[in-house]
Amino acid sequence: MPTARPHRIAVLALPAVLPFELSIPGRVFGAATTRSGEPLYDVVTCSIDGAPVPSAEDFAVVVRHGLDALREADTVIVAPVEIADADEHALTVAAAALRDTGGRPRIASICTGADVLAAAGLLDGRRATTHWKHTADFRRDHPSVQLDPDVLFVDEGTILTSAGAASGIDLCLHIIRRDHGAEVANRAARVCVVPPHRDGGQAQFIEHPVPVETTASTAATRAWALENIDRPLTLADLARHASMSRRTFTRHFRDEVGMSPNRWLTQQRIDLARRLLETTDLLIDQVAARVGIGSASSLRLHLSSALGVAPSTYRRTFRSREERVGS
Repeated sequence: MPTARPHRIAVLALPAVLPFELSIPGRVFGAATTRSGEPLYDVVTCSIDGAPVPSAEDFAVVVRHGLDALREADTVIVAPVEIADADEHALTVAAAALRDTGGRPRIASICTGADVLAAAGLLDGRRATTHWKHTADFRRDHPSVQLDPDVLFVDEGTILTSAGAASGIDLCLHIIRRDHGAEVANRAARVCVVPPHRDGGQAQFIEHPVPVETTASTAATRAWALENIDRPLTLADLARHASMSRRTFTRHFRDEVGMSPNRWLTQQRIDLARRLLETTDLLIDQVAARVGIGSASSLRLHLSSALGVAPSTYRRTFRSREERVGS
């Protein structure tokens, strides 16, 4: 059988586009491949008229496609713009074009691209996020949107939004993980040399993301925890390894990672369980033991809470997807 057509992603660039964020989808989705190296996504960039797009920097971006690309896409991603320099006419045209897609493609935004989705009415009554510095203006302009200003991204099924800059990478990896599983997303992350998984609910703003040299770090303890993830590690165990009190360790951990130690550890266990379910024939009890969750029933509870599916269902889903892609 012929190889399935790669999933088509259209990235919409509007005047005053932020070039770093514009480049994220092509880089991340371009790194997503089958085990044999076949691309899983085809990424194109478009504008409202196919003409060069002035960026927020001192150069323009030449694109090859107009708005027809939106109607031909399986996923549309709206790149962010510098709001102060935004072209109101272009925003209006883009919002109308998104409405005209009829809800067929999945639609996502990075940073202030959420304004375009909101202007199109696609976020009415939905949860969404944007860059934390833009939240006051967003709330004023789009009161019908349930804005969550503190998270990296929000997944509402066919509509996804993310915060600024690097959270766009997290969103793209999340989409890959949703489409093809943890193994493919992790391979793409390795190619791009970025962390494979930051949870969407993680805080946008971390007080001390890069500790100074004199600050005690939890990095060594995090590495130790991953090496011993099959053990029933407690907060006391982690703090003891770091030679800190539990309170001090928790504070340093939150400053560096943006979430509590227990939440991070649970996320690591679930990520590993997903990879094992996708890539091995281990029994569910064996997977649970390998990731330190303990029993098949506990793993079912954790996976159902995180993903809404049982381990056996998750395994069947991604095995069948892999077979379809490789056929």
